[in-house]
Amino acid sequence: MNYAETIKEIVTRISPSPTVYVHSFGCRLNVSDGNSLLGKILDMGFAETEDVNSASLIIINTCAVRENAEKKVYGVIGELKHVKEKNPDVIIAVCGCMTQEKHVAEFIKNTYRHVDFCFGTFAYKKFPELLYNALTKNEFQCDNNEYPNDFSDFNLYQKSVIKADVPIMYGCDNYCSYCIVPYVRGRERSREVSDILSDIRTLTDNGFKEILLLGQNVNSYGNTLKPPVPFSELLKQAAEIPGDFKIRFMSPHPKDMRKDLIDIIAEYPKLCKSIHLPLQSGSNRILELMNRQYTAETYMEIVKYIRKKMPRCTISTDIIVGFPGETEYDFEETLRIIKEAHFYNIFSFIYSKRTGTKAADLPDYATAVEKTSRMTRMLTLQREIATETYAEYVEKTLTVLFDGSSKTEGLIAGKSDEGIIVEAPGTFDKIGEYRKVRITKSHNWALEGVILNF
Repeated sequence: MNYAETIKEIVTRISPSPTVYVHSFGCRLNVSDGNSLLGKILDMGFAETEDVNSASLIIINTCAVRENAEKKVYGVIGELKHVKEKNPDVIIAVCGCMTQEKHVAEFIKNTYRHVDFCFGTFAYKKFPELLYNALTKNEFQCDNNEYPNDFSDFNLYQKSVIKADVPIMYGCDNYCSYCIVPYVRGRERSREVSDILSDIRTLTDNGFKEILLLGQNVNSYGNTLKPPVPFSELLKQAAEIPGDFKIRFMSPHPKDMRKDLIDIIAEYPKLCKSIHLPLQSGSNRILELMNRQYTAETYMEIVKYIRKKMPRCTISTDIIVGFPGETEYDFEETLRIIKEAHFYNIFSFIYSKRTGTKAADLPDYATAVEKTSRMTRMLTLQREIATETYAEYVEKTLTVLFDGSSKTEGLIAGKSDEGIIVEAPGTFDKIGEYRKVRITKSHNWALEGVILNF
């Protein structure tokens, strides 16, 4: 049965204008999954709505990385009970990383009776069948089985018309001790080079100006292909596609950040000079407990090589504060690396225990007060570094892709090639194009400037 076509016939009989509401939590790859799913649903005759109360179909795409994310998801699912009471015909589905975990799916089934079906990260291709059953049968369904992924069900739909996400691989083989991702997304699987390049050509031919290549560990891309293809080769071929566009990627792993990859980024203008390189901790003892497979010293060697090859390349990072067993000395080692690396931005988190990971069983002696204090000290240090770093751009000219309005009236906002937020006086005709901007003012989070007339 062609479920998609059958669903299209069913929904148009039920309503002349069926609508779908999709809410994705978590990482950029999860958001990309939600957009791909949304694209399939739009092809079935639905129209997107931002009003959950008027939707014919509601999809909650979940994240399992941190406990706070799960709490938010459960809160949203709980609120949907009122939507179902007002509109008993609405179909509610929950999918993504949380529902890949069988105990979570069982909890949703038993606790949230207004949910019609759920499915895990491997079952996106089963969505049309699950939706068909929800429309024709009055029983809860759940599919969190693991299926071979041939990527044939991938949909290129993008919510932006300027920037596009292109997944290049799924899953992770690293098994960091704090991370649930390998358990809910499986082992690494890479898409074929030809398919990825075809997606990039399609998007750039349709006017997209920035392509973000996505994966849980993008720089281990290609290990599962036959023959293997290094990430540096994929970047090289992507950067040689004609057109006025730039390429970014996230997130790489320091253990796979080889010199040949850095050399390719330095060589090709289409590759943005901005690298997100997760450190997580500056303590070698903690890095070993995290199973990160590098040391603080090897991490800094990478940073120094990036700066040698690309002096204007910005480096951002992730830091986990309060990992089980972290002492004051371990934390001071993290602060030392932050000072030495001079990150332009840090994404920081207080450790969140994830059931099913090895770190969940480690003894943890630091109190919540101590962890919060460490986070505050680190953010204070980073603000000082960012203030100094951003001030260095004043009177320099940056290339900026403006993609929206600023919160400040009269200003538009975008990001420079270096990944820095830049705001400038401008009108909407400046949005969606690369513009030269002379920087006139700096903050510790963004720059301000004037758009030049060339």
